[in-house]
Amino acid sequence: MKITLNHQLEEFDAEILTINELLKIKNFTFKMLVIKINGKIIRKHEYDTATVKDGDDVIVLHLITGG
Repeated sequence: MKITLNHQLEEFDAEILTINELLKIKNFTFKMLVIKINGKIIRKHEYDTATVKDGDDVIVLHLITGG
């Protein structure tokens, strides 16, 4: 499967990945994330059910707080 992840072409051996699987593979461990698949925001409770398929455009942003 080929997807665009954060504006870069990425290739994976799987045909479909859940968001949690993608985060694990890419080692994204930040606690506060904003994730979009093809422009649709995915909520944290959807990470086990929302899937990424061939050709999808995925954005994973981590939020940083400070003062």
